[in-house]
Amino acid sequence: MAKGPKYRVRFKRHRKGRTNYYLRKKLLQSDLPRLVIRLTNKHVIIQLTIASLEGDKILVSTHSRDLNREFDWKASCGSTPSAYLTGYLAGKKINTETDISKALLDIGLHKVSYGSRIFAALKGVTDAGVEIPHSEEIFPSEERISGEHIETIANNLYDPEDKSRYKKQFSSYLKVGFDPRNYTSSFNELKKKIDNKYK
Repeated sequence: MAKGPKYRVRFKRHRKGRTNYYLRKKLLQSDLPRLVIRLTNKHVIIQLTIASLEGDKILVSTHSRDLNREFDWKASCGSTPSAYLTGYLAGKKINTETDISKALLDIGLHKVSYGSRIFAALKGVTDAGVEIPHSEEIFPSEERISGEHIETIANNLYDPEDKSRYKKQFSSYLKVGFDPRNYTSSFNELKKKIDNKYK
């Protein structure tokens, strides 16, 4: 007599490595909105979502490209400082556009790595006033968040008599008219612009 298979086919998103259903279930059981942070090589995407039977509903969405479009940020959108600023912008939007003050972090299938861009973005959201359970030790240092490490490298490489190494290292910044030797001041200036827009 024929028998059926002894295995059970997993959900499609699990098979494709897109969703960890165990972690998703734990997050949904809290009944709190989720702060979803996703990374690409060049960008950071942050969304505040709530779950429903029809699917996740996005309440607030912020992309690191918004730094370029709305605030004329010329540095990389995939760096640690940019991740923080994207998180800070997302937090300000959440405060302005919703009445939500607390959420849970959802990093999906990204591995937990202390000091990574994900936690730089989380630092930005929490600094903007959104309450998200976390430990302070996961955040990058203030020097890395503000871009001071990039500024230090730029100043060390800059030689008025021979700018070849400096130009080679920071060619993408110089091409768009951004001076990496003033990274921290540009960072602080953009943060003030966000504060002024979302008072």
